[in-house]
Amino acid sequence: MKRIFLIVLDSFGVGEAPDANVFNDEGSHTLKSISESKEYKINNLKKLGLYNIDNVNVFEKYDDVIGSYGKMQELSKGKDTTTGHWEMMGIISEIPMPTFPNGFPDEFIKEFENKIGTKVLCNKVYSGTEVINDYGMEHIKTGYPIVYTSADSVFQIACHEEIVPLNKLYEYCEIARNLLKDDLAVGRVIARPFIGEEGNFTRTTNRHDYSLVPKYNVLNYLKDNNKDVISVGKISDIFAGSGITESHRTTGNTDGLNKTLEIQNKDFNGLCFVNLVDFDMLYGHRNDVDGYAKAMTEVDKWLYKFIPNMKDDDILIITADHGCDPKTSSTDHSREYVPVLVYGKNVKTNNLGIRKGFVDLGKTILDIFEIENDLKGISFKNEVM
Repeated sequence: MKRIFLIVLDSFGVGEAPDANVFNDEGSHTLKSISESKEYKINNLKKLGLYNIDNVNVFEKYDDVIGSYGKMQELSKGKDTTTGHWEMMGIISEIPMPTFPNGFPDEFIKEFENKIGTKVLCNKVYSGTEVINDYGMEHIKTGYPIVYTSADSVFQIACHEEIVPLNKLYEYCEIARNLLKDDLAVGRVIARPFIGEEGNFTRTTNRHDYSLVPKYNVLNYLKDNNKDVISVGKISDIFAGSGITESHRTTGNTDGLNKTLEIQNKDFNGLCFVNLVDFDMLYGHRNDVDGYAKAMTEVDKWLYKFIPNMKDDDILIITADHGCDPKTSSTDHSREYVPVLVYGKNVKTNNLGIRKGFVDLGKTILDIFEIENDLKGISFKNEVM
């Protein structure tokens, strides 16, 4: 029995990527930004080699690292959740997913309104918190859903839970997902429910993502070879359920960490794939440096529980899907390297260097499970085991 726990610290970048200028992200360094906060207190991640990664240059290198460490450069033409996670699992997005900086075309909006039987509000690029502040009352008065997008390839629908029931909001999203095809095929349609009153609107944890169905990838290889593929957080949404054998939704980082501990105490043979979304959703996009640092400290403390409970053949891999530097003027994702930290009782201490592609991670996972595949990427199994 082999178990791999792959934990994605959503948006935890470790310095600008070589092509950061293409994305207007020069100088971005999420780790450096949060490390300057008084809320940042890290010990276990340091032992796993976080500060020893090439050219990270945050604090001094640690002498007694207990695992393998490195960083990965994304090859896909994007810096969002979908492209990052998909590339980890072997899918390189050569063509950027479409974005809509001027809102979605009028023809599509009219078709969508006809399908859902109501008009919509906004249809602009907007911050998720600002859009409900600016359009929330009009939504309450009219019942019209708030439609907006961002710098990412997303179509988002916000509705007050007391005005539009969740099942109706989810139905709107399913309709949008079916309509958004070809040149309009955004990576994700996202339900963004909220509650509250004027001046005090708050998004709830009932978010739901509707992704494109990905090509055959690591998750499918695992499932088709009778391995368990357990998702925690929004992983199942990101892969549209494809290749997933068991799914656990979460209400945030703390819930995701607790559920992962519960899964650790169960017998399974395969991959437990975890996404911790709060780093990105609550802190990175809101430029909340202290909140981001505090959340990272929580993960570091959680490792005191997780690491001693690992079985002899368990492997822990910690990484990220992109950056989201909370100290830059932008609130968008940032094009950064992401860390790859690998630990297990049988894992070597080794510098994995700079990996040219997140795909190396997926290739390594299949190699560890001895599953033949034709995915791109270079496995680093022999460097860690």
